[in-house]
Amino acid sequence: MEGTKRANIKMGTNVSIVLKQDQRTGALTEGVVSKILTNSPNHPHGIKVRLEDGQVGRVKQVHQ
Repeated sequence: MEGTKRANIKMGTNVSIVLKQDQRTGALTEGVVSKILTNSPNHPHGIKVRLEDGQVGRVKQVHQ
């Protein structure tokens, strides 16, 4: 699933995000969502979330 729709992402969901410092390379970081930081229902670059380990980035993939 894509990470551009807020409805696809819930707290506790396993996701792949791109961190701010990795935006040039596109390197993905996997983790579990602890907080959704984007308020709008969708975002073209991905919904911004905080992972359980404290890292913040935009969701690129939502894992089932």
